[in-house]
Amino acid sequence: MTQLTDRPAQTEDRPVQRRPVNRGRKILRIVILGIVALIFISPVIFMIVTSFKTRGDATSIPPSWLPIPFTLQAYEAILSPQSSTPVLRWFFNSMVAALLNSALVVITASLAAYPLARMNFKGKNVVFGIIVATLLVPPVILVIPNYLIVSDLGWLNSLIAIIVPTAASAFGVFFMRQFFIALPVDLEEAARLDGANRLLIFTRIVLPLAKPALATLALLAFLTNWNDFLWPVYVLFSPEVQTLPAGLSTLQGANSVRYDLLMAGAVVASIPVLVIFVFLQRFIIEGVSRSGVKG
Repeated sequence: MTQLTDRPAQTEDRPVQRRPVNRGRKILRIVILGIVALIFISPVIFMIVTSFKTRGDATSIPPSWLPIPFTLQAYEAILSPQSSTPVLRWFFNSMVAALLNSALVVITASLAAYPLARMNFKGKNVVFGIIVATLLVPPVILVIPNYLIVSDLGWLNSLIAIIVPTAASAFGVFFMRQFFIALPVDLEEAARLDGANRLLIFTRIVLPLAKPALATLALLAFLTNWNDFLWPVYVLFSPEVQTLPAGLSTLQGANSVRYDLLMAGAVVASIPVLVIFVFLQRFIIEGVSRSGVKG
């Protein structure tokens, strides 16, 4: 009996052995990740640096990484009210179009995805299969049909032409359906027992729980519309209604060797994307991680 009682005491007095940390391997891992990050970030750094260079320094060979002398001439040239290239107007048009389009995508996708995730009706799987199958269609094929529809509606040369046609997103429906399926049904069943209808459950319970997915989808829709180049070129004609990507292509054509102006315009175009990602990155990570839990 004494031996049995002594053994636990002996084991408790033993020092806990920890695995030795290989600091060399950890430092090597950090160095490798730093080098990879620098490789990916270097084009962005070079773009920002070039935007602060003079016209001659921007085209110098070999290129320099430091703007000597440091100047704001490129930004003054493209942001001046007397400029022949209204970058601020293009920026405003792109912002309005991207925000309204992302809002429409979130609304239509969530309304279409919830019945496909929670309701049982005849042909549900067929409808969902057709929606997913449209993801395999190259978007360039839809340019001419969409152009004819927009022309018949009288939307050419207006921001409505780049806001409404892409409001119904097949990817958005698929993305939100996967997230809705992963949500627990207990809260919805409890609300149904309390007398809540489907619309009340959807607006008061499901949508607040789906904030990460909604934020992720809104950002993806914003980026898609913000970076779209081909469609605005086809449907927007006058400089006053151009968006930023299409307008910057005009800037490049008019100033093919003014790399300082081109880089300054690219910096202006990338600012909203970076700002939105900084504020929504927590929701993006949570939304992407939870949308693929259950299918």
